[in-house]
Amino acid sequence: MLESRRNLALACALSALAGYVDGIGYLHLGGLFVSFMSGNSTRLGVTLAEGHWQHALEALQLIVLFVAGAAAGSLVVLSRIPHRQPLILLVEGLLLTSAVLAYAYGLQNAAVAAIVLAMGLENAVFQLEGGAGLGLTYVTGALVKAGQLIAAALTGGAPWAWLPNVLLWAALVAGALGGASAYRWINLGAIWFAAATAFALSALVAATAKRTD
Repeated sequence: MLESRRNLALACALSALAGYVDGIGYLHLGGLFVSFMSGNSTRLGVTLAEGHWQHALEALQLIVLFVAGAAAGSLVVLSRIPHRQPLILLVEGLLLTSAVLAYAYGLQNAAVAAIVLAMGLENAVFQLEGGAGLGLTYVTGALVKAGQLIAAALTGGAPWAWLPNVLLWAALVAGALGGASAYRWINLGAIWFAAATAFALSALVAATAKRTD
């Protein structure tokens, strides 16, 4: 999936986008995540153990919204309609735009919900019709794969096969750095840049697909 330069570049761009949005969400929600559901799941378990029911509910709501977004993206993939990749990115851009508009009108809960749905949706960009795909809004799997491929390289395997997975991780970290910086500047208004990026990637993917047809 990451063998072609086009796919690797797109995956890194989307990982950076997810890191950017998650950095914003982390600061805005005070330690919860809009794309890293492992962290939210741990938070859910800890807050349940501590009896902090409101915090547990907040984490659970984010998880449910993320799953709903992932399911929506999968429905687009399974529908077999043409231009699924750019369509998913277009919808992501629309969700992020609606988040900024909701924030502008003081609807912070609606803004966060739209952001989480967008992050869940993004993971369907590289989904195969059988359901498998590439996680783009979290990098635990990429780091595990990098470690496995480094071990393979040390024992005679392909020497640089691990690099694409490390690049995905680096892109997410760079995006988070940018998102945190932008949030300190203009709060949730920084999501505008994420929305514009999603629209630009949608157009680029559509144009690239058209040339390769």
